[in-house]
Amino acid sequence: MIKKQGFHGFTKATFKFFKDLEKSNTKKWFEENRKIYEKNVLEPAQEFVMEMGERLKSISPKIVAIPKTDKSIFRIYRDMRFSKDKTPYKTHLGIFFWEGPKKKLGNPGYYLQLDKSSILIAGGLYSLPNDIVKTYRDAISDSKKGKEIAKILKKITKNPSYQLGGMHYKRVPRGYDSENPNVDLLLHNGLYIYYEGPIPKEVYSRDFLDYSYGIFKDMLPLHNWLKDNII
Repeated sequence: MIKKQGFHGFTKATFKFFKDLEKSNTKKWFEENRKIYEKNVLEPAQEFVMEMGERLKSISPKIVAIPKTDKSIFRIYRDMRFSKDKTPYKTHLGIFFWEGPKKKLGNPGYYLQLDKSSILIAGGLYSLPNDIVKTYRDAISDSKKGKEIAKILKKITKNPSYQLGGMHYKRVPRGYDSENPNVDLLLHNGLYIYYEGPIPKEVYSRDFLDYSYGIFKDMLPLHNWLKDNII
């Protein structure tokens, strides 16, 4: 049940939970500590989603922010079907706000991840759905749209704390010009910018809303380009 108390930060217990889970990643341990997870991870995450969702509407009016597991809050259970790693639980919290007509992860959005000792905040599209790969490549290759995204990425990554992600392929896709100024972007299967660092002091108070929102806002031009040209 979501408690509408307002977001007041995560706590030391949030990060201790993930540290302990990393050491004892079993169903038995998790069930014994489920209440700790719900109180110190899930509840503040729900409060964060509700408040951040309202803030993001000021820059992305149709943003989707649903404070539930499997919606804006990623489930803690790992999908082990195709993985050699059979540990049952993720050792981090993932939160996603998205905007667009596709299923959740097919849209550009804003992502937050916390684990025992670090934070990751990102904006963009992590993985291109198969049905828009050609649309993406055509936009990257287009003289006007390509110039626009190159300018956007250059401006955002002037901040040395921000890194460009999504590079995947080694060869330029067939049918595209290897001399294109944006050739590196043709090697991507996703397009996002992210910040990664140690847990900031702001995470323990309401200041974390301003902290995260500031980074999300920096990602807005990329978010809008993807929304307007790809989705």
